[in-house]
Amino acid sequence: MFTGIVEAKGTIAKLEPRDGDVRLWVTAPDLDYSDVALGDSIATNGVCLTAVQLPGNGFAADVSRETLSLTTLVNWQPGTVVNLEKALTPQTRLGGHIVSGHVDGVGEVVSRHPDARSERFTIRAPKELAKYIAHKGSITVDGTSLTVNAVNGDLFELNIVPHTLQWTIIDSYTAGTKVNLEVDVIARYLERLLLGDKAAEPNAQSEMTVQFLAENGYLK
Repeated sequence: MFTGIVEAKGTIAKLEPRDGDVRLWVTAPDLDYSDVALGDSIATNGVCLTAVQLPGNGFAADVSRETLSLTTLVNWQPGTVVNLEKALTPQTRLGGHIVSGHVDGVGEVVSRHPDARSERFTIRAPKELAKYIAHKGSITVDGTSLTVNAVNGDLFELNIVPHTLQWTIIDSYTAGTKVNLEVDVIARYLERLLLGDKAAEPNAQSEMTVQFLAENGYLK
């Protein structure tokens, strides 16, 4: 588990194809490795990766075909800069929100413009994720915990303050940039709970309509 508070930026050093998947090498001299052991998790642009080698100034992780197919990682190349966060501990301040490191989908930056000292970004989410994104709710973008400032269909807006621009890769975003998105895990559990006993049925999916809520006792 993570909090979405980026601890350092790293650089992709190399990607080694291995029998259909990839071993990824990240160089990140600014990340503190004093409490990192082999097998620990490190969120890399929001993707939870397991450290399999620790050369001292970075780490290596194996990336499955599933992860390659569902995240922006498939487009990473040597030199790509990434956000990094170590897994939280019981002593960690929960400064962001609860982040699992399991990317739900890939979004696309539509636009950005200055907003006083901040930058305002508009991002398009995959249509199947739009229902989980709420005004003033939390969302993780490339591993960064952020607050949604506005929602319009599958578009949502973010106001990024100077500190976040400096310490994450967000300042490199331009129109067309692809980003990893993880929606608030509470929204996903709430949707599942609303199914009630129907959750045990094959292919059960909830459609949050007035009819659905009435049929399941949530409206009188």
